[in-house]
Amino acid sequence: MKRLGHATVRNIIIMDKYLIVGLGNPGDEYAGTRHNTGFMILDAFAKASNIIFEDKRYGFICETSLKGRKVILLKPTTYMNLSGNAVRYWMNKENIALEHLLVIVDDLSLPLGALRLKGKGSNGGHNGLGNIQSVIGTQQYARLRVGIGNDFPKGMQVDWVLGKYDEEDMKVLGPSIDSAVDIIKSFVLAGLNITMNQFNNKHANGK
Repeated sequence: MKRLGHATVRNIIIMDKYLIVGLGNPGDEYAGTRHNTGFMILDAFAKASNIIFEDKRYGFICETSLKGRKVILLKPTTYMNLSGNAVRYWMNKENIALEHLLVIVDDLSLPLGALRLKGKGSNGGHNGLGNIQSVIGTQQYARLRVGIGNDFPKGMQVDWVLGKYDEEDMKVLGPSIDSAVDIIKSFVLAGLNITMNQFNNKHANGK
């Protein structure tokens, strides 16, 4: 704080803000399921950053900073199909620029553990992405797709995505969760394009 005559001038530092959204469903019955992979990645990020989620409006929230940039983690409690309500609320509340939004989502079309970062795109049939697109009115936001595989009989998709990972699955997924945490950090510090170039080819095939 500087004093100029009788006036006081405060040095105000405005931090860049980022909203990182992990998609999933709230409740113990959904913990560890394939559809909650986004939650699992944010939990890993929070643990590594030694921060704790708090139950706030539309979601569990925690905050940290990376080299002067504010990072807000959001696990919506709206249930998957209404995720857009939580995203819109926290983008507006925190005045988050669209290019600073990253959504982490499970993806049936990718092998288990594969990671694919994109700057835009369709919802790919994912209800969470579909609702976000509908509510915020655009597909032009970054998303990190995390492969959950699709080794299920015809007509059993819902059982698959709501099924829990087993020990063998986690041997594959665990390193990918660690890589996803690194991708989040790179997205914040280096930006989307550099992060895509650095990580996409490296993690395209999961196993």
